[in-house]
Amino acid sequence: MARLFAYVGALALIAMLTLAAWRQLDAAVEPERSAWSIADGAVPTFSLRLGDQPDKSATYTVLRHPLGGRKDIFRWGEPADRPAAELEIYRFGDERDALRSGAHELALRMAPDPASGLEAAGVIDSKFGAVSLLRQTGAADGPGACLGFLKRIGEPALRISGWSCHGVSTPVRRAAVGCMLNRLTLLAGGRDQQLTALFAHADVKRMPCDVTAVAPGPSDWVTAIDEPRLRGTL
Repeated sequence: MARLFAYVGALALIAMLTLAAWRQLDAAVEPERSAWSIADGAVPTFSLRLGDQPDKSATYTVLRHPLGGRKDIFRWGEPADRPAAELEIYRFGDERDALRSGAHELALRMAPDPASGLEAAGVIDSKFGAVSLLRQTGAADGPGACLGFLKRIGEPALRISGWSCHGVSTPVRRAAVGCMLNRLTLLAGGRDQQLTALFAHADVKRMPCDVTAVAPGPSDWVTAIDEPRLRGTL
């Protein structure tokens, strides 16, 4: 029995030393691996126009990762300030960022001080299916508030995220987010047949959007912003 305990203890010690060495090695190479860079001259894959007229404040940026990831980013607003709206299509590679949920990264992008984090703000329907909405924890509704969104898709492996600060109320921003998602179109999928099939099926379910026609109305417990109110007492 003593020999058995000694044998198991030796294995546990070896496992702990191996894990510690792996973490040190991973920490040493991660800064190099996580370096995203702007892909100058990259051909745009997607198209998105919020209004009928071209928006001169809109920008399109492509970021690439050495391990295969690609981010196509739309931004609306002055470059010096936080954009009033953003939409990012992140196609996963072998980088570690692809394993993360995306909520923390979205909080960093939405606010200079993401210490408060994000909280659930309901869901909306889109041509890509149900999309989770997020807002800054404890943030009051009104002018200047922003509404984030996050949608992860399995095939092809990608994540659509972003936010909108347009409008003076949450219903208007919900409609603005819905318009961004429903107006997102694929220009060229290249050899990615899964990406082409995703947009082909999604465009069949594309819904019209009109932010100016948003009117307050009843909401159910799924789409409501706050926690649902239960009937009766506990």
